[in-house]
Amino acid sequence: MDITTLRIVATLVSLATFLAIAGWAYARRNRGRFDEAAALPFQNDE
Repeated sequence: MDITTLRIVATLVSLATFLAIAGWAYARRNRGRFDEAAALPFQNDE
């Protein structure tokens, strides 16, 4: 295995990881939890 093949494999693994994280972030089942977390800075503690 030469360095070019290793670079190709690393690039493909990185792309797959990015797509998995993006898919997880935009999954509908996580929407409620993320909306709740996004509203936290605007909630009053009073």
